[in-house]
Amino acid sequence: MRSLFAGWRIELIERKKENGCIFCKFPAENNDEKNHIIKRGKFSFIILNAYPYSNGHLMVVPYAHKSSLDELTDDEALEMFEMKKMAINAIKKAMNPDGFNIGMNLGSEVSGAGIPGHIHWHIVPRWRGDHNFMAVIADTRVIPEALASTYKKIKQFL
Repeated sequence: MRSLFAGWRIELIERKKENGCIFCKFPAENNDEKNHIIKRGKFSFIILNAYPYSNGHLMVVPYAHKSSLDELTDDEALEMFEMKKMAINAIKKAMNPDGFNIGMNLGSEVSGAGIPGHIHWHIVPRWRGDHNFMAVIADTRVIPEALASTYKKIKQFL
């Protein structure tokens, strides 16, 4: 059997789970690099996913703690759309993916939402052959790049 070394991931595994909503807490801390906030707008921000499906997996999140699309104001919804466009363009320049998956999990944990009370969009870059047998056989995803490296790579284009 072959071993896959991803020693940097131990930090994520051992990290103490946050109390409360990280999407409310992180922007208030004003420590964007530590919290992986790549860009701030007036109503929303772009943040790296700490548990990515692939390198460059970003989220667009409103500052306001809202749980559904209906609760967003027109200004919040418009800025979130603009932030998604900016994020996609930055990822294209920084990482040259073949495509993207974009979506959100609405509702409770049943929908797959890790943070069900605070709406957010996922932007997941994809490459041909980016997910292989590891997910099926070993229930494991291979993320070959550290979050800090991805942060720096994408931030330069925002």
